Amino acid sequence: MQAVRIASYTITDGTFPEIAEEAKSGVLSLLKEQPGFLRYGLAKTGEARCVSISLWESNAQAEAASLVLATWVRGHLAGRIELRSTEVGDLAFFEGVPSTV
Repeated sequence: MQAVRIASYTITDGTFPEIAEEAKSGVLSLLKEQPGFLRYGLAKTGEARCVSISLWESNAQAEAASLVLATWVRGHLAGRIELRSTEVGDLAFFEGVPSTV
């Protein structure tokens, strides 16, 4: 069964687009190097709030990524975002419709 990691943050300095750009250019490449990584995304969930969502092959890999991500955030976004919560769990399903371009 695949796993999901969901982390909630408060933006304390800057804007969501700035944080998203940092995440896309830094976090995404870092996660692609981690064992079991499948997908990553960042969503604005309110004024000065965002949620990081990543999919993994296993819970152990998602938990290990939490440590890697915390280190990256401390080194690159210290003082700009504050971690509110992190959860890792089994992903029952994640379905969609194939996109056409």
